[in-house]
Amino acid sequence: MIAGRAFTDGLLQRARAAARRVVLAEGDDPRVRDAALRLVGERVASVTLLGTDATASWAVREAPGVAVRIPAADPSLGRVAGLLAARKPAAVAGPDGALRLAADPVRFAAGLVALGEADASVAGAVATTADVLRAALWAVGTADGVTTVSSSFYMVTPAHGVLTFADCGVVQYPTAAQLAEIAVAAARDRPLVVGDAPRVAFLSHSTRGSAEGESVDRVREALARFREAMPGVPADGELQADAALAPDVAGRKAPGGPVGGRANVLIFPDLDSGNIAYKLVQRVGGAAALGPIVQGLRRPCCDFSRGASADDIVLIAAIAALKAGDHT
Repeated sequence: MIAGRAFTDGLLQRARAAARRVVLAEGDDPRVRDAALRLVGERVASVTLLGTDATASWAVREAPGVAVRIPAADPSLGRVAGLLAARKPAAVAGPDGALRLAADPVRFAAGLVALGEADASVAGAVATTADVLRAALWAVGTADGVTTVSSSFYMVTPAHGVLTFADCGVVQYPTAAQLAEIAVAAARDRPLVVGDAPRVAFLSHSTRGSAEGESVDRVREALARFREAMPGVPADGELQADAALAPDVAGRKAPGGPVGGRANVLIFPDLDSGNIAYKLVQRVGGAAALGPIVQGLRRPCCDFSRGASADDIVLIAAIAALKAGDHT
């Protein structure tokens, strides 16, 4: 089990070694500016802030190591506009319309990532998850072989270390195939982000046939698909949450299982259960919630909660930097 401080320290250290370029789309937000100062000051990543003349003036006064770009006046605006027009011509009303669309900071940030001018983008201070996803899908697109874009939260818990919760923010009612794809993405990201090996539990109200129903069948099928895709990763299901996380309970409810009550990647059967679970664990259980981290994109464009602190943004940027290592 990786404890909270060990996780955050290791995360920052590995991001520092990766030496990635991260663009923060909302440079006028004080939390984003504070995060940029820390990221550069601690050499976690090189940082570009998108903003206004006021952002640039602030950087000159207080953050000379932070680059600032103003999308509407940036030399790359035309390249981003051309990219957007080429990828989705029906959504663009001529060259002027493409330039207006490209000047939006979240789209411009995703465009810089798509063009290789940044390794990852991060937004969420003002933009919603839907805003970030739409921009990323438009500019960057999905990774090869991926049909489902989803998300994970990294829950830093007092009792169980760092747990991956997926999907808690994107896919409302996943099919079995989508559940399997969500699990594959979460399992692949786990070593990059946390630094340990994934052990996957497909969660349900049933454990090993204790109940029946459509949702149970869907979880069983998802497990079978996941095992075909990642046969070397320990995975079990359907499991109730206690059988996934408590070895003594697993010994009674799912004896001999490959996860043995030590799951660190929890796959929820739908968005309702995932979203409710992460917020309960955060608010009642005292866990820190990092995310939602978007999964399945060709290059990382990460989101964070609009209630995030500067410290949260630093950690999300570090995760984005590490995820970039899977796309170079």
